[in-house]
Amino acid sequence: MTTHTAGDPRPSDPGRLWIRRFHPAPRARMRLLCLPHAGGSASAYFALSKELAPEVEVLAVQYPGRQDRRDEPLLGSIEELRDGVAGALAPWLDRPIALFGHSMGAVLAYEVARLLSRDEETTPAHLFVSGRGNPAQGVSVPLDELDDRAMVTALDELGGTDIGLLADEEVLRMVAPAIRSDYRAVRTYRHAPGPLLPCPVTALIGDSDAMAPVEEVDEWRAFTSAEFSLKVFQGGHFYLSNQFRKVGELVYDRLSYSLSM
Repeated sequence: MTTHTAGDPRPSDPGRLWIRRFHPAPRARMRLLCLPHAGGSASAYFALSKELAPEVEVLAVQYPGRQDRRDEPLLGSIEELRDGVAGALAPWLDRPIALFGHSMGAVLAYEVARLLSRDEETTPAHLFVSGRGNPAQGVSVPLDELDDRAMVTALDELGGTDIGLLADEEVLRMVAPAIRSDYRAVRTYRHAPGPLLPCPVTALIGDSDAMAPVEEVDEWRAFTSAEFSLKVFQGGHFYLSNQFRKVGELVYDRLSYSLSM
């Protein structure tokens, strides 16, 4: 994968669409690419970006079909999303990069990490997977086949998203297609066997997350040939929204160690 040393994407680069920098950190020695949950957007990582700046520069991914990309076609598979993210990363690979993904974003971050690891020069420094069991564990709940209100009820029961805003019918009409597309991508994803990741993996989980039991999250250790660690935080599936400072401390500690190697 070709890289260049520009600080920002060129006007024609896909990065202008896919990548958001809330707190530019031109002197940071490490970048952290953050991938949102199903139905989520780049803004989910604003607080974590602020917490890590200026030591780590956070790049937050904005998927098509939401917020300022609302008029773009949705991508209905993990593979399509992976290829879109990877295609936008070339301008940002002039420094070491780590990946952080939550829920659907964890699987997507894993797939992007696998792609980057094909080239030793772009192998991620670290992979953080949050709120998701091992990637070979399929998701069988067909949330994407339900109507809008039934889908919201099911999400509420699963604790799979923050549904507060979805009580507004207008908001629901706007965001339901993206949620449905993302859950279809999650449900139809099938893990393809391949080489173990050569980078360290840290798995993070809320202690009351019904969607990702601790024992299933611990199984990520089988997907790396490097160091693995598991960190349990207080909270449910969206523990990150209340624990971003502690998560930031953990991420910074792990990345500082990677830089010292």
